[in-house]
Amino acid sequence: ILPKEDEVVIGILLAKELEVDVGDTIKIETPNSLKTEVLISGIIDFKVEALNKSWIISQLPTAHNVFNEEDVITAIEIQIEDVFIADEIADTIETDLIVSNWKDANEQLLSGLSGQSVSSLIIQVFVMISVMLAIASVLIISVVQKRRQLGILKAMGITDQDATKIFLFQGLLLGAIGSTLGVLFGLGLAYMFAVFVVTPEGTPVVDLLINYRFILISWIIAITVATIASIIPAISSKKLTPMEVIRNG
Repeated sequence: ILPKEDEVVIGILLAKELEVDVGDTIKIETPNSLKTEVLISGIIDFKVEALNKSWIISQLPTAHNVFNEEDVITAIEIQIEDVFIADEIADTIETDLIVSNWKDANEQLLSGLSGQSVSSLIIQVFVMISVMLAIASVLIISVVQKRRQLGILKAMGITDQDATKIFLFQGLLLGAIGSTLGVLFGLGLAYMFAVFVVTPEGTPVVDLLINYRFILISWIIAITVATIASIIPAISSKKLTPMEVIRNG
């Protein structure tokens, strides 16, 4: 919604506070007592409460008229795709102007985000370890419970490699089913959070952005971890002999 000259676009909360709508006219008064009337051509939700309450967007000539300043620009803001390399890009800009970036201006926020990323990574690692231990425990119990059946199968001619493959396949199957259900459950929770947890204006508190590449990688990692966890019980089944089963009952 780009405004034309002598038109502005304002935040949704500012529009509610002023009780105005598209097509209405508002009067802007600057600190040096300059007054200008402009037409509201659009109302936008910036997804940030502070911006929705204060931002007014216009063309550069309109801003010059409001502040009675010709050919003056006080600041230029640039948005980049990867926000965490803002300091590197700022260092490469050659200009006589003062160049700053959000990382230098928000060191505490950056520290919090870095800590959150590290915490998230640590949690993911320990979750994978716990999953591996859980699956390995289940399969080891399965080996113990199926000792008699394994002994009979080996006595009938099944090889150690085939016995190992049974538990490797079981681990792969557990990983595939568990990771698939986990992905579906996670997507369902995310969708419910985006639909039911909203701001007073009816917009989601957190937008639902689905990264299919990340989901696929997570799904593959989960299956791989489950398969790796089945190696220990698979080795245990390989060591089991028919004579040991007969001797121990």
